[in-house]
Amino acid sequence: MLTKGNIPRKLTSKQTQPESKIALMAWGHVWEDFHDSIGISWETFLSEYKGSWMFNYIDALQLAGVQTVVFYPSTRVTEPSRFIHKPTGATICMLPAPKSYRAIRRQMVEPYPSFGGGVGKVFGEVRGSRRILSKVFYHLAPYLSTPIGLLAHELRREGCSAILCQEYEYFRFDICVLLGRLMGLPVFATFQGTNSDGNYIAHFLRPLSMQACTSLIIGTQTEIERVNNCHNLPPAKIARIFNPVDLSMWSTSDRGEARAMVGLPIEAQVVVWHGRVEIQTKGLDILLDAWEQVCCERAKQNLWLLLIGTGTDAEILRQRIAAMQMQNLLWIDKFVNDRTLIQRYLSAGDIYAFPSRHEGFPVAPIEAMACELPVVAAAAPGIPDIFEGGEASGGLVVPCNNSTAFALALSRILDDQAWGCELGKRARCRVEEYFSLEVVGRQLRNLLLKKEMSIFPEPEKN
Repeated sequence: MLTKGNIPRKLTSKQTQPESKIALMAWGHVWEDFHDSIGISWETFLSEYKGSWMFNYIDALQLAGVQTVVFYPSTRVTEPSRFIHKPTGATICMLPAPKSYRAIRRQMVEPYPSFGGGVGKVFGEVRGSRRILSKVFYHLAPYLSTPIGLLAHELRREGCSAILCQEYEYFRFDICVLLGRLMGLPVFATFQGTNSDGNYIAHFLRPLSMQACTSLIIGTQTEIERVNNCHNLPPAKIARIFNPVDLSMWSTSDRGEARAMVGLPIEAQVVVWHGRVEIQTKGLDILLDAWEQVCCERAKQNLWLLLIGTGTDAEILRQRIAAMQMQNLLWIDKFVNDRTLIQRYLSAGDIYAFPSRHEGFPVAPIEAMACELPVVAAAAPGIPDIFEGGEASGGLVVPCNNSTAFALALSRILDDQAWGCELGKRARCRVEEYFSLEVVGRQLRNLLLKKEMSIFPEPEKN
């Protein structure tokens, strides 16, 4: 249970209310299911956690003069409770999950059908009439997790001018579109890679929600094309805005100190990767195969691969690394929440590797680019948009599922360090021009609060 005694800061009624404010509806059934799974306590979340795209959104909007209230349902509160997220100053409003959802949740083994596995994974192996009922709950539960009446009351209390949903391919988007219509609030949504996993209710509601929402924020051309093909939306309904990064945080630091911190030799050439250890999605098998090829062809060179992160496939990765018997691979097997520490890990590298097969709009390579690292990336969704100018944008993009192409791209940079440094500088320039908090914040403000304006307004006429 979340109580006043174990929370860093709770919002008081005496704090000044901002002039412009939007509501951000987070992904997930309830707060604890996802964050508990990655080892983030409520106290850590409020006092230091920023490992999510949405906190960059919050920072960007704040620079543009817009405050954000983040709403999460939870089974650990019994009444609406407000807290302050210390790193951003944003208000976090926790809403008690409805009793109907709690009753279903108690029967669940795994709460998120979007993770795959269907009814059997969510509710376990049930048979007969219980299985039929479980199928009904499987599709209904996500829609019951949001307390609609309480949410409407808190939106009015906060004075929010718009609703922004984390995912338009997630169940809460449908709820928010309906609520927005009833309350007269514009509803927007982004795409960060989630899907509805064949939910029957979503199958009927999503096309209606897509047409009824105010606008969708999409960073990738492939996703824009998919949405247009599926829903035939007018061009004015889609805004192409990239995910932002904080350039004051993501910049290069002393390489010698960074390497000393992790125990890497200063004279080595280091390829670095960071993220969740999900081998198929993140393409870590491709990276290891490519690394083996690179090292076999350069047996006399001092090369190192640095991996940072953990996840559901950590044990599989551990076995794979052990079988390779490579001495020049360092894996920091832990979830790293401290952005300063991640920045120092990135500063230890010469090249950033991004072999993912599937992404929504990835932030990790942009963080590496901001640290002046040249990037070798597989052409997962979002990557061609980040490196729209090809090598002029600071990266080499290769086909997905192709370890040979990935190895060749790594080799090109390893064999020409001066060119690699030039690519790193280009990468930083690309981020400054298109992904900074200031640039994205202005675009978001114009879209969310002045929807009649273009997100790229024309210069004023004299």
